[in-house]
Amino acid sequence: MIYHITSASAWETTQRTGTYTADSLASEGFIHLSTLAQVLWVANRFYRGQSGLVLLAVAEDRLAAELRYEESEPGQRFPHLYGPLNRDAIVAAHPFAPAADGMFSLPDGV
Repeated sequence: MIYHITSASAWETTQRTGTYTADSLASEGFIHLSTLAQVLWVANRFYRGQSGLVLLAVAEDRLAAELRYEESEPGQRFPHLYGPLNRDAIVAAHPFAPAADGMFSLPDGV
């Protein structure tokens, strides 16, 4: 399982359209994802204090687009999806809210 953090509104759109595309797909050519071990680092570095988020759980074996693990941070290989994220690869969407101090912890069930 790999994970992606997005807004609740983007998740709602994905449920209607069947496909998810992040801004990074147009600007960088891929959608950023994380392994379970990387989720909190990403959340606390890039989303600290933000509300209205969901954590999407994605089954790698259901992806329609190409997935590559590439070094983004020194010594860290992150999953990058080179195309839209198909809805049927998303197996769960967990509400993902920060604590009062703005920091994240994994939601129940993850």
